[in-house]
Amino acid sequence: MRTIRAALPAGLRWRLTAWVAGVLVASAAVIFIVVYHDSGNQLRSQIERDIASDTAQLAQALRSLHGSTEAQIADASTRYVDAQPYTASSTLLFALVGDHATASNHPEVFGSSAPEPSESGSVRTREADAGRHLAVPRIGYSTVAVPDVGEMRIHERPVAVGPVQVIAGAGEPLATVTRAQRGVARSFILAGAITLVLALILSYLAGARVSAPLRRMAGVATRVDAGDLEPRMEISPRRDEVRVLAEAFNHMLDRLSAAFEAQREFVADASHELRTPLTVIRGQLEVLAAEQRPSGDEVRRVERMVGAEIARINRLVDDLLLLAQAEQTNFLRVQEIDLAEFVPELWDGLSLTARRRFELSPVPAGELWADPDRLAQALRNLARNAVEHTRNDGGLVRMEVQRVAMDQVRFTVIDNGPGIPAGERERVFERFHRTDRGRSRAAGGAGLGLAIVRAIAEAHGGYVRAGNGDRVNGARVELVLPGFRAR
Repeated sequence: MRTIRAALPAGLRWRLTAWVAGVLVASAAVIFIVVYHDSGNQLRSQIERDIASDTAQLAQALRSLHGSTEAQIADASTRYVDAQPYTASSTLLFALVGDHATASNHPEVFGSSAPEPSESGSVRTREADAGRHLAVPRIGYSTVAVPDVGEMRIHERPVAVGPVQVIAGAGEPLATVTRAQRGVARSFILAGAITLVLALILSYLAGARVSAPLRRMAGVATRVDAGDLEPRMEISPRRDEVRVLAEAFNHMLDRLSAAFEAQREFVADASHELRTPLTVIRGQLEVLAAEQRPSGDEVRRVERMVGAEIARINRLVDDLLLLAQAEQTNFLRVQEIDLAEFVPELWDGLSLTARRRFELSPVPAGELWADPDRLAQALRNLARNAVEHTRNDGGLVRMEVQRVAMDQVRFTVIDNGPGIPAGERERVFERFHRTDRGRSRAAGGAGLGLAIVRAIAEAHGGYVRAGNGDRVNGARVELVLPGFRAR
């Protein structure tokens, strides 16, 4: 068989790539937001701890001035903060003492120093307003925009120096936080771009590899849709999902091919079965029409022959309709059947249809949940099949009924005919199949009896199987049905 490698639109590969890229970008965005804010929060927390410690030291130094005047406290505060000069990487220290000028190691931010000659009037006004705003006490933590510094984290606390109330404060610029977060952003953008490109390439290759069996399967499906049932999927040596899918697909095609072949054989056999009686009818009518004055006996002979062939056609059509209805949900009309009454009555009627030695084993007492008409039809077909394969003189047709499980009953029909070859025991239940090809259709029927038995068994949820007899040389056919309740 040929292996098909067909092209399929690359939509699946690109969709897989887009999904991978989308998931990667979303994941990277979440990670970036978490890391970005976490790094900023950690640096802010460190700054807050530092400025709180500096404020506590300044407050401790101010408390040692107990008993001093406001002027003395202001002078001491100025000396303390001047001893720790402000730089871009150091801490801003300041103390607000009454109406005195703010003591700070960076007086420019409070507007206390002389303005630079290059500054315009608007700049000087803005810096003066910012200095006055910064000099307003804010107990606790706050973030203030400071001219020439940027945003600054400030911590202030009140300090009681005798009767004098002093505000001690410290602050650090947030520029380090901004720089750190910008560094994180640059690193994430660079690493994310490289990772995204690699992920797109790898996901596209992975998508192409994953979709390759699907493209081949689409090619096979296209060929099958066009009527070619020969191509099959290539089986991968790896035991993965793709191999399981390919094997299932090939198995499906095998069954489909077998079903189409069986359908062709069925149509051919049905046509042949119908053509034979029609040919006989036509031939007999032509013979009758060829005679100028046919005798009454000849007309009656043709009438009997045509009637028999028409009856055969009717039986064939009825059997075909029955097999077609077997797959419908309303095929069965189930009810409780008393086996101890049902089976003996059926068997007594069958024993009158042929000169055979009919035997029936004891029937277990109980009810079977089944369709009585279909069950009777199946048992009649089994009995007729046994009759057709036995002789008039001494032919044995025996039925045994046994309970074989908690809720199952087995009907076994045994005969002493030629038996069923081992290679034919499954095929005997196929439509139009005969074990003896040499037998005429008039003697052996159309070959639908056992196929009907199997359809009825499967409709009830049971099964049928064939074998050789245990005590006699012949055939043994078992029909097993569920739904039995013993008494």
